Amino acid sequence: MQIHINDEAARWYTNEFTLKTGDFVRFFARYGGCSTVQEGFSLGVSNEEPINLGIHTEKDGITYFIEEKDLWYFDGHDLYVDFNSKALEPVFRYTAE
Repeated sequence: MQIHINDEAARWYTNEFTLKTGDFVRFFARYGGCSTVQEGFSLGVSNEEPINLGIHTEKDGITYFIEEKDLWYFDGHDLYVDFNSKALEPVFRYTAE
């Protein structure tokens, strides 16, 4: 499993969370909402440091990660973070490895 984040989405997170080199963005499972990989759950996003790093990727000095305890949510799928230019926000898609 991997995290893929495109340039526009990375810029959005940098601006929205006022990120600087060395900062972190966490993707996590949260109860409620809807998802194509886990019914009854959705993907949450926060700006916090890792405790028990599962997987990560770095883009422009920012580390995007998923904690070990949240890997179940992705059910073996890669996470793609793209940018919707009409809605002006990131969008998520999941692709089986």
